[in-house]
Amino acid sequence: MAEHPPPPWRMVLTHFIVSDDVERSKRFYTEVLGGTVERPGDPVNVALANSWIVINGGGGPTDDKPTVILETPPDPDRVSSFLNIRVTDIDAVYAEWSARGAQFLTPPKQHPYEKRCYIRDPDGHLIELGQTTDPEGDWTPAHWPSSRPAEKSE
Repeated sequence: MAEHPPPPWRMVLTHFIVSDDVERSKRFYTEVLGGTVERPGDPVNVALANSWIVINGGGGPTDDKPTVILETPPDPDRVSSFLNIRVTDIDAVYAEWSARGAQFLTPPKQHPYEKRCYIRDPDGHLIELGQTTDPEGDWTPAHWPSSRPAEKSE
């Protein structure tokens, strides 16, 4: 896997997507979004920024999810979950990914505290691209632990 600093809670968050064509999705996440294949095959793991995208074909129930069927979104306009990618310069990323063939739903739009736009991957999974424009920076709940290592006291 990619060299990332160890997470503070011994946990890494990955985003698992189901694809009708794993190779096509791998190309999208690497060639368009700029990820790196860390584990080829089916599933394929793509390192993207400080996380991973796991791309796998669909399938029926398994012993650990006996009633669950994995499939691509049957209606891409009805979404219950999506990948959210935060960047520091949305206009530059929008231009770069558009030049690589990405087709966004709209150009980046300014909202009260962020600028954002959306794209779909080849299987219809929705991805939000956003940039904080709040002068105070990204909002973080006060009760969340710091992601920085604790300073040693003397």
